[in-house]
Amino acid sequence: MPFTADAAATQIQERLKNIFQLLQDIEKERSRSEINLNNITKAHEKVAPDDKVTPYYQQKLKSLYNSAVQDAGQEEELLRNALTKINEIRSIRNERRIQARNAGNKETIRRGALMKMLQSTAATLPLYIGKTPSAKPPPLCGAIPAESTYIAKMGDMVAALVKGAEEEENWILAEVVHFNATTNKYEVDDIDEEQKDRHTLSKRRVVPLPLMRANPETDSHALFPKGSIVMALYPQTTCFYKAVVNQLPTSATEEYEVLFEDATYADGYSPPLNVAQRYVISIKEGKKSKS
Repeated sequence: MPFTADAAATQIQERLKNIFQLLQDIEKERSRSEINLNNITKAHEKVAPDDKVTPYYQQKLKSLYNSAVQDAGQEEELLRNALTKINEIRSIRNERRIQARNAGNKETIRRGALMKMLQSTAATLPLYIGKTPSAKPPPLCGAIPAESTYIAKMGDMVAALVKGAEEEENWILAEVVHFNATTNKYEVDDIDEEQKDRHTLSKRRVVPLPLMRANPETDSHALFPKGSIVMALYPQTTCFYKAVVNQLPTSATEEYEVLFEDATYADGYSPPLNVAQRYVISIKEGKKSKS
């Protein structure tokens, strides 16, 4: 349902109030759980001298640990609720931006601002945290591709294979405008404001970008292995080029280190460059190297 500017502002304000209350609740829950954790430490100190745990302390520690698990679960639920509200705000703002664009009020973004925006959205891409240790990351988390039937939504960012003025083909960063189920084709806009181009492309020429980051500390299998051939967004550009994964991120905030194919260097590769998870995707055949 379309939002008016006032309705969108009202809904965002409501969610900001929700987030404020949730943050207060999180702090209360954290303070409460801290007391229990301190009690666990004290109980361990009392049995530490001879390492003999009496039935009394066995029961006491079991009870304390059960309470700590419950506390952690409640805190996790509050944190997830707050993150949901943040994502709802992002969705509302994105929908308003799309409505403005469709109404002909597309805001022109200077190239420097665009580069900062792309970097910021990659850094704040939601991080997947499974609810259980055995939970598996979903499609479009890190290196996990979309399902074959997946259709990118209006406003989603994708890599799109388009023809240039001289008929050369390049993978560009683009935004989905529409998907025609009858023709099985996308309409996408070049994210580069200087181009102002709209392209109609078949599904095989459009690759959805990750919707979530994978956490290297818990889901390293959802990252591209070292040595993988990928497509990566060349820093300070809006084009994807063939590259080799040189180093994986080791924390949730780190980026891949990649080597771009580049014939201007003696060994055929650029020096190591950092690229965020959001802009590293599976390679497609026929990709040209960076030149």
